[in-house]
Amino acid sequence: MGERTTVIGTILAVVFQNEENGYTVARIVTDDGEPVTVVGCIPCAAPGEELILTGRYTTHPQHGEQFAADEVERHMPTGETEILNYLASGVVRGIGPATAQKLVDRFGADTLDVLDGEPEKLKTIKGITDKRAREIAESWRELAGLRRVLDFLTKYDLPVGLAMQLFRRYGADAMDALRRNPYLLSGEAFGVDFSVSDEIALSMGFSGDSSCRTEAGVLFELSHNEQSGGHVFLPREKLVAATAQLLDGDTDTVEKALDDLLERGSVVQEQVANVEGCYLRRCHEAETYVCTRVRAMLADKPDKLRGAKKIIDEIERGQGIEYAPLQRQGVELAAQEELLILTGGPGTGKTTSVRGIVALFERMGLDVLLCAPTGRAAKRMGELCDRDAQTIHRMLGMTFNDQTGEVTFTKGEKEPLEADALIVDETSMVDLSLMRALLAALRPGCRLVLVGDPDQLPSVGAGHVFSDLIRSGRIATVALRDIFRQAEQSMIVRNAHLVNTGMPPKLKNAAANDFFFLPRRDSVRLVETVVELCKTRLPDKMGIPADELQVLTPTRRGDAGTRSLNFALQAALNPPKPGKQERRFGELIFREGDRVMQTRNDYDVVWQKEDGTAGTGIFNGDVGKIAKIDPSGELISIAFDDRVAAYTADMLAELDMAYAMTVHKAQGSEYRGVVFVGANCAPSLMVRGVLYTAITRARELLVIVGDDSAVNKMAENDRRSRRYSGLKWRLRKGGEEK
Repeated sequence: MGERTTVIGTILAVVFQNEENGYTVARIVTDDGEPVTVVGCIPCAAPGEELILTGRYTTHPQHGEQFAADEVERHMPTGETEILNYLASGVVRGIGPATAQKLVDRFGADTLDVLDGEPEKLKTIKGITDKRAREIAESWRELAGLRRVLDFLTKYDLPVGLAMQLFRRYGADAMDALRRNPYLLSGEAFGVDFSVSDEIALSMGFSGDSSCRTEAGVLFELSHNEQSGGHVFLPREKLVAATAQLLDGDTDTVEKALDDLLERGSVVQEQVANVEGCYLRRCHEAETYVCTRVRAMLADKPDKLRGAKKIIDEIERGQGIEYAPLQRQGVELAAQEELLILTGGPGTGKTTSVRGIVALFERMGLDVLLCAPTGRAAKRMGELCDRDAQTIHRMLGMTFNDQTGEVTFTKGEKEPLEADALIVDETSMVDLSLMRALLAALRPGCRLVLVGDPDQLPSVGAGHVFSDLIRSGRIATVALRDIFRQAEQSMIVRNAHLVNTGMPPKLKNAAANDFFFLPRRDSVRLVETVVELCKTRLPDKMGIPADELQVLTPTRRGDAGTRSLNFALQAALNPPKPGKQERRFGELIFREGDRVMQTRNDYDVVWQKEDGTAGTGIFNGDVGKIAKIDPSGELISIAFDDRVAAYTADMLAELDMAYAMTVHKAQGSEYRGVVFVGANCAPSLMVRGVLYTAITRARELLVIVGDDSAVNKMAENDRRSRRYSGLKWRLRKGGEEK
């Protein structure tokens, strides 16, 4: 890679342009007359523009020398030839080559000024009607608006993709909206950190005690605590104090701003138990909706199934089993209740119970759907039940609204699911907003069975829905506790239950061949051992290929974190070799064959299945394998189970290596073999829920590598992060009022 330098030139042609993120391949001619191929983020680029580019020359294996620009300064064309080329490119709707020629012939070097300030003059051109003149003027206004936003964001080193988001929501008025309130950048739709939007606003002359600043601070605290802490609401006192600290201001000013937000309905305040809870409006609506729908389901008792016990006996004989008492209770209650919760840890027979419930529902003539929050969980559920299962998002027909930046679902109250019964697995992962969408899609009388393990980590999103439903005491719940004899032989299962009761796992390697502990207190030796296990020992001695092993760790940071482990594992499991394409992005090198993980929801990624089925959307936590990198390095194909998604090079910012991942990211997944790194890390992660969840991800083999004292410390620590949620209280309150 060459030294950093600056190139000045005019665009001759645009070879490729991604309209979503602005990634562009263009040919320019420099002031010295030299042709140069430029790659970088240059949205709405068109021939005739002058560019001042800063970056480095690189050599592409197929396309030769290119200039990779990371800083771009743009100037509109001024000469007649450049203006003609610019307009003839189609950058302005309604202007093609012929019309561009007419405009330049008439207005010369003033053509762009006419478009900008005197568009009515367009009607003097033969062939341009009043309607067409208005359309051209509006298109030019939109383009000018987008360029102003781009210039503004570039000034503050904000990503260009943000301009696209702003423009989709506000159109040509995006810049005006920013000038009125730059704090909208830190709103939920755009996700810029408050400190950044605050710096911008203050540099624009906004005062430190302005109402828009204080209100933005309040909304940011509510949104931030929802996203990072899973809180559905915040107590008013805590919200005011946190906002005052954020703004380095006084609580009286915050109190007034909060009252104004309450008056406008942007925030909702309600007494929850003994706390004055402050909600973002959508969170309040979601919580009250879930409560209302659950109460309605509890009040709507379905017709009792005649001869249910006889039917269940027949199902037992057909499946060649005899249900344990609690298993049978679960199946029987499914026939009696519209809403049922079924819980249990590993080895307690949840799958057998679910199979029985499915068989019962089908004997009752009900159309049954199975679903789970993640693709891996849905796939496992389908395999265990020998039925098709979908992700909740796919079942509900998830779509993404570009204008509002919101996720929507085609299935809802107006178009409910065509099902008489729905069974949801891994319900502990379902957050409040998803539960709202799920309940909204059930037609009246549809039975709902929620299955899960309440002792696993809570949902990433806001709320503690599964736990709240159970602890409300209003919903029929069957908790499977007994470990079946066959499962009891597994040290994975036994240790999971020991940890769940607060006992340390039995780390001494016993006769069982599914659990091993390797003490490693030195971090260098720990990483070496993890690599050795994945590369040779477990594939050779236990027969589990490396691509069916998953390394889990509580943390991203430190020697035992995902970052360090992924570098070491990639070097060992997928080293570079001739003919294997790769692409560097920041400190990461993505290589064909690498295991990667999507790190944010991207609703626009296009994927296709082998049968030709196509769709969009790859989501946070989805794990895939890089199947192919085009020799140009600009196109990457990634296989996510049965889907192959197409990525461009700039989208690599959404990916991370996945040879090792955090326990939180592994929720809802199960692996043939798990290597868990049990080492000291941040106190908030040294908790029982993390250890229990890690252990229960292993299906055939679990190897813990690390410090026994750290592992025991995690087992003993039952501290659970408190989440402010009113769902349990609402359900209990509803029950008390009856």
